[in-house]
Order: sequence, then structure tokens, then C-alpha cells
Amino acid sequence: MLAAGRILPAVGWGDILIIAELRDTDFGKISRLVYEKCGINLHEGKKELVSARLGKRLREGNFKSFADYYRYVTTEEGTDELVRMIDSISTNLTYFFREESHLKKLQVILATMMEKAGPRGRFPKLRIWSAGCSTGEEPYSIAITVKECMGGRPIDVSILATDISTSVLKTASSGIYIKEKLKNISPVIVKKYFQYGCDKWSGYYRIKNNIRDTVKFVRFNLMEVPPSQYCFDVIFCRNVMIYFDKPTQNALTNRFYHCLEKGGHFFIGHSESLTGLDHKFKYVEPSVYRK
Repeated sequence: MLAAGRILPAVGWGDILIIAELRDTDFGKISRLVYEKCGINLHEGKKELVSARLGKRLREGNFKSFADYYRYVTTEEGTDELVRMIDSISTNLTYFFREESHLKKLQVILATMMEKAGPRGRFPKLRIWSAGCSTGEEPYSIAITVKECMGGRPIDVSILATDISTSVLKTASSGIYIKEKLKNISPVIVKKYFQYGCDKWSGYYRIKNNIRDTVKFVRFNLMEVPPSQYCFDVIFCRNVMIYFDKPTQNALTNRFYHCLEKGGHFFIGHSESLTGLDHKFKYVEPSVYRK
């Protein structure tokens, strides 16, 4: 009988089935490593999640224990596996047109920019950053919103979409989604911006090129300092900072501030707040700030 409180995923090793226990010491080491590498704060309540997600990596890599796995990912040889570990730990729940009020606010921002440009004025370049873009639903939703708002008026728009997970970026770059992902999108929008797959891709949709071409997907660790050439009109970093502790949130918020043009807008998740952080943003409305 297993001792109460143990978290034990089955791990295949050779021809033997081994039960790997995520001991507190191993969980502590893995938590510290994840925090150092990408700022995610894995408190005690995340122990079961870590065991479940990394249990698969143990099985696929034939590691005997979490201790062996930790030793491997901290070596030069284990650099690629360290990336896979971060992929496994990252939470990637998202969907199209999430937190619709933010996209309506984006429409207001665009309308103000068009008004300033005038009916014949040159519309300025629009630069947007989707930080923590996951499988791409957010940046594509932003791109569609911009396209709809412009109503055929030409605009130079560029959306940088970043995430630390290589696996989600692969999905995002393909722009291919199962039909179920589009169930809450207006049929008019689906027809306008998605292509339905044929043959082996039946049941899937792909984002049309006029939307995909506005989005650039790049792997980026938010703990790093963005290159100086990046300066944006709007930054979306929604439902990401909740996984960081206060010092990390504070540092990240100030990085975003310096990446924004004067008057630029910063969007965070509705469950998030900058209250208690040392920042220079001006509050606009819940989860929306301005430089």
C-alpha cells in the first residue's frame, strides 16, 4: 500500500515499471529551477501538477526518478530537455476572442487614432505585442479585430506574439485549429478569416494568410530584457503575471512600461491587478493601463 500523500506517476524504465515519487526535496529543486529560468512561482499547491506533467517526460526519457531528471536538465547535455520541461510546466489555456471587453477597448483606441489621422491622413504604423501568446488564439483575435475595425482602410500593422513554450508556438505558427475551437465565433467571421480543411484536414480550420502575415511568432522568455528596437502602441500580457511572485511582477511591469510608446496601452487579465506594484502606468479602467 502506498503511503498517504505521495504523488506517484508510473514511469517506464527498460522492461520494468517503476513508481516515481516526487519528493519534497526534488519538488523544491525543480520549483527553484523553474523560477530562475522563467519566473513561474510553483508553490506547494502546484506539486501535483508538476508530478503529472513531468511524469510524462520521465516516461519518455526513461528516467528512473525525478532526482535523475533534475540532474539531467541542469547539465549542458540536458539543455533541450530543460526547454521541454518548461513547455510541460507552462499553462496554455486560451481561446479565440477571450475577454472580449479588451478587444472592444482596442477598437476604441483604433477609432481615436483614425480620428486624429483624419479622413485623408496617413494612418500611423500600429505595433502590438501579445506576450504569452500560447497557441495563437490571442494574437489572431487581435489581428482580426484590427482588420474589422479598419473597414478596408489600409494600415501598417505588425503583431509580435511571444511565448516561452516551443510546442505552443508550433501550433500558433501553423494557424490550424480543430473545428471545436471556433464554435463561439460568428459564422460571418469564420467565413471571412478562416479556411476549412479538406481530406485529412477535414474538421480543421486554418487562419487565412491576410491575418497570419500580420503576426510574427517568436520564442521569448519574459525574464529577459526585450531588444531596444521593440517599441509598441499596445501590449497584451493577460493571465500571465498571476504565475509570478510580486518582485517578478514588478520587474516585468516596468519592462513593459519601457517597451511602450508614450500614450500606449497595457492590457492585463481581468483577474490580475497592478495594485501593490511600483509602476508608472496610469490607470484607465479595470485591467487596462496607459503610459
